[in-house]
Amino acid sequence: MELHPLLKTTALVALLAAALGGCATRAVDVAPVPANPAEFMTWDCVRIDDERDRVQQRATDVAWSVDERVGNNILALGVGVMVFWPALFAMRPDGLEAADLARLKGRYEALARASHDKGCPPPPEGPSPSLAAVLPIAVGERLVYEDRTDARGPALEWKLAVTALRRGETEYRGAAAGAAADGDGLWLQDRSGNIVQAPDGALLWPRLLRADVGLGAVTAGEIRVVGDPMARARMRGQVVAVGPQSVAGRHFDAAVVELFGDALRGDASTRVDGVIVIDRVSGVLLRLDLRSAHGSFSLQRRLVRVEPAG
Repeated sequence: MELHPLLKTTALVALLAAALGGCATRAVDVAPVPANPAEFMTWDCVRIDDERDRVQQRATDVAWSVDERVGNNILALGVGVMVFWPALFAMRPDGLEAADLARLKGRYEALARASHDKGCPPPPEGPSPSLAAVLPIAVGERLVYEDRTDARGPALEWKLAVTALRRGETEYRGAAAGAAADGDGLWLQDRSGNIVQAPDGALLWPRLLRADVGLGAVTAGEIRVVGDPMARARMRGQVVAVGPQSVAGRHFDAAVVELFGDALRGDASTRVDGVIVIDRVSGVLLRLDLRSAHGSFSLQRRLVRVEPAG
């Protein structure tokens, strides 16, 4: 008999929680810190929805930090952590991370109560009006990139077409660089600038960047080649500059993240360093420079223009 999806998820989380063990705080001990719904009663529904998105994204970032440090790999299993809080607590966070998740859970519950009391409708799938007004890209436009394997090498041009703008992500269609020109692979990029899905052969960094990329913020994650389980680089980074930047005739709020790490090469590892530049509003990639003796992580990528829809 097929289980209901919610029962499947609940059972999975219970099994994960039982398997983790250790001395960190138990899931049941991470109780929400109550927040006062009255704080949000003067807010309109759009503002409440935007804040709930921000709280959930912050909670996901905290959970990824725990997963990065402890290595539970809960989030790699695809449990819906953006909306399913038990999966976050099943990671057995401890110390400041447990306190942060408890505070965020309390704030989320207060926002949900305020939304209910005000009779707010379910949030739309697309970006809020306030976000849509400042997004530097639109559905139907095409982002045109140039790739080089080194500064003196020939440039390879390729395109990503914007096919959907959602509350938490942007959907593109296009082939990976160097693939057939008529390729129509699916790309998904979150608002933090992470590429969370891409066609075979493309570079992917599903949790390298965080939502709050202020000056000096640190981050950690992985860059890998889709379809090649051996091509992976463990990376760390720090935001070294933020501010307005004009690229391809568009204005962006750029964050420059300096990267450093290592990629496996046979039985040894080789150094990888570079810079990634993303737009802090949309997550759009503006530039990616990677330097390494590992060929998969030697790349210069630039956004060179944005072609209009149609």
